[in-house]
Amino acid sequence: MIITETDRLIIRNWREADRDLAYEINSDETVMEFFPFRRNRAEADAFFDRVQSMIAETGFGLYVLELKESGEAIGYCGLMRTDHLEPFVPAGTIEIGWRLVVRHWSKGLVTEAARALLAYGFGTLGLNQIVSFAAHNNVRSTAVMERIGMHRVEDGDFDHPNVPDTHPHLKRHVLYRLTAAEWRSGR
Repeated sequence: MIITETDRLIIRNWREADRDLAYEINSDETVMEFFPFRRNRAEADAFFDRVQSMIAETGFGLYVLELKESGEAIGYCGLMRTDHLEPFVPAGTIEIGWRLVVRHWSKGLVTEAARALLAYGFGTLGLNQIVSFAAHNNVRSTAVMERIGMHRVEDGDFDHPNVPDTHPHLKRHVLYRLTAAEWRSGR
């Protein structure tokens, strides 16, 4: 199922052939620098199954980014529910998030995909707001958030409940938001 497209990307649900991508991204030390864990093959396969099922059941999830030119699956970007983050983010809020294989970093692909998914979320799904969050020191992700028009929420920083105390440098997260009205006005 194709969610949307951009000039360079097809944004779609996962296919069985994407299992290797799920493992590559979730086990890569550089990609996962700001996460307290790396997934082994079995954990990556469980992640793959969970995300593929979530998209099929709800329409929300992390969608595969496929290069139109070559057909290569290079990462994912998607819209996810944030109910697990109450009270930091209100129930029913949708998050935009992404991960990309390192060999395709610095080409603007995540920004391109995220902009398309904001349009999908606000234009097609009629969402009122979309948030994003990252470890406070993840400047690559916060730069994408700012490029796509999101703004940091004052007093929105929080300690992520799923980051164990063994990783204190990753616990503090910053929260960004974009409302539908801001998106429509081009802010």
